[in-house]
Amino acid sequence: MINQTRTHTVEPGITIFSISGRLSLGNTLLSIESAIKKLIESGAHKLIIDLTELTYIDSAAIGMLVGSNGLIEQAGGTLRVCGAQGLVAKSFAVVHLDRILTIDADVDASTRSFAASA
Repeated sequence: MINQTRTHTVEPGITIFSISGRLSLGNTLLSIESAIKKLIESGAHKLIIDLTELTYIDSAAIGMLVGSNGLIEQAGGTLRVCGAQGLVAKSFAVVHLDRILTIDADVDASTRSFAASA
């Protein structure tokens, strides 16, 4: 499966970055990490990473999510991850990622949480 990403903004100032396919160590991961870093540097302060279409994630990709969370926190923003299911959700559970990142069921839940905190 080919990785694809999509970025769009919803009100109030929430950026959604969707990733599909498989996410593992390699050039694709580096490209996605760079894209997320550019979003943060360009002023995205409410960022949702939507993994609904992601079928696999490895430890390097989980590390990238944790690192992205650190970057956005340093910039005064907040990151939410949503849509993890199947092997992705199982990987998150094994490493207790919910202790580090805010993980929501879907984009709507993430968006509602951002809107409620505004």
